[in-house]
Amino acid sequence: MPNDLRTHAIVLRRTNYGESDRILNLLTPEGKIAVLARGVRKSKSRLAGGIELFSMADVVIHQGRSSLGTLTSAKMLKFYGGILTDVSRLELAGGLLKRLDRVAEQVSSPEHFTILQQVLSALDQGLSNDLVSTWFTLNLARANGEEANLLCDTSGADLDPNLTYRWDPVEGALCPDLQGRIGANEIKLARFLLSNPLAWATKIENLSAILPPVHEIAKALDKS
Repeated sequence: MPNDLRTHAIVLRRTNYGESDRILNLLTPEGKIAVLARGVRKSKSRLAGGIELFSMADVVIHQGRSSLGTLTSAKMLKFYGGILTDVSRLELAGGLLKRLDRVAEQVSSPEHFTILQQVLSALDQGLSNDLVSTWFTLNLARANGEEANLLCDTSGADLDPNLTYRWDPVEGALCPDLQGRIGANEIKLARFLLSNPLAWATKIENLSAILPPVHEIAKALDKS
């Protein structure tokens, strides 16, 4: 039907509504979509199994006259169950869902879905929380048109591989600093994270040693 959308979706937020319904904020390749899942809290609901948190589903959404769509079908494709086995991973994943729920309300980017899919997969597989949150924040900023400047310093000069830097959050760029923790290796890592899938970062040598300064840049970019 012309008013039906079939797509993949990840649940960002679930809100109980009425006696047995839920309003869901779904992130899809088409953007964030709010839908009503009728009767989903009933024990025999055919929708319930497809809209668990930390999962990806194949869904069908009917869009009528209201801005709120109606979820008519949901089939789970992937459950990132490994997230539930570790409290710190669970807290991080929940925080990332909330951040994307807020961001997608203001800025719509087709990359949001791909970014979230990659971070849930990485947490499911047990990748470092700091690595996941760093990659997520750097790439979310890029998708929203606020990519970190990793080409020039605060004066506009090209970054020098022989110098060390610190991140200047006001200027949104690196500032030369003899005591700075950001050198050539850290800059290369940040650029790599911005141009490659998250899973590839596990192949980088000495990652645990060079990640912390890049993580600090990501935290400075986090405006949520």
